Formats: sequence, C-alpha cells, structure tokens
Amino acid sequence: MYEGPVQDLIDELGKLPGVGPKSAQRIAFHLLGVEPPELDRLQAVLQKIREGVRFCAQCGTVADGDLCRICADPRRDRSMICVVEEPKDVPAIERTREFRGRYHVLGGALDPLSGVGPEQLRIRELLTRIGSQDDGVDVTEVIIATDPNTEGEATATYLVRMLRDFPGLTVTRLASGLPMGGDLEFADELTLGRAFSGRRTL
Repeated sequence: MYEGPVQDLIDELGKLPGVGPKSAQRIAFHLLGVEPPELDRLQAVLQKIREGVRFCAQCGTVADGDLCRICADPRRDRSMICVVEEPKDVPAIERTREFRGRYHVLGGALDPLSGVGPEQLRIRELLTRIGSQDDGVDVTEVIIATDPNTEGEATATYLVRMLRDFPGLTVTRLASGLPMGGDLEFADELTLGRAFSGRRTL
C-alpha cells in the first residue's frame, strides 16, 4: 500500500503478536513523527535484545544480572516455589501481592505435536532446586501455575508425577473457575466443572 521503508516497517510490526494491520500502520506513522532521540533509544533497546537478554541463573526469568531481583531478595520465602510457563507469568502473579516465595520458569509447556518434550523445558533444573537446600532451607511446597489449557494441564500432570516422591513436599495447583464479575450462564462446562470441584467451605 505504501512505498519503501514505511511499508517494510508496517509489515514487520504486523508480525508482532496482538498487532493487526491497522495497529501496525498507526505505530509506524507514530514512529515517523517522533523526535530522533526517541528513535535512537528504541533502536538501542532493540540492539540490546539482539545482543542477548540475560536470564536468572536460578529461576530462569528475565534478569539484569546473574540473579533476578526476586531470587536476590533475602525476604522472599525460600521454602515455596511457584512454577510458571513463561517469564511474563511472573509479573502477573506478583501483581496479586499474594505470593512471597520464589519462582521457577519452565520456558514453555509440554506440547508433543510441536516437538516440546520434558527435555526442552527446565524441569531438570526444578528437580535439582527441590532436591538441594537454598541457604539451609528445604523446599516444602511447589505451586504449579501453568496455563489452564491442554498443554498446561499436561505439564501440571507430568510435574505432579515427577514430584510426588519427594519426602515432605506438598504439590498444589492454582485453582481455576469462575471469574469475578462473570455470569454463570456464560461460563463454559469445563470452567463451571472446575469451579464445582474447587469449591471451598465458607
């Protein structure tokens, strides 16, 4: 539609997840109108990503140094590990302010059709962390917080099988069910079934 580098920019932006053709066009024309120093900052950040993003040596999330700020924080509860699929899941849980333990990022979920097996995930590192003490503290609970979809459920089931033989370890799964503000009539059968099986005494 447009000529030269502008159309190239729109095409590249349109490949990003969640960015449709109209959004890509809006972003491209926004970038055309910004001051050169702003473009230089964006280019510098993209260059740093290209050179290599660092990941926490302990939990596997995105980090600025060898350890992320959560693993480096001595106030966090070392006896609890919350297992998530991707680094983007960590801030989502942190926003709840309900969890004060540590995290372990698997780097995805089991998906045999796409060639993702246990060897492609950070499961071995998780087992090593649970089997060894962290500053003299044993891990007593692992919370599995994988996505509530087919791949996430398969991953959770596999992890439960791998972890059930650890003595003194409690393995829990995040509850799933009805969202706040939702109506029962719009809930699908699986969600409603999960809400029933996960009901609690008041």
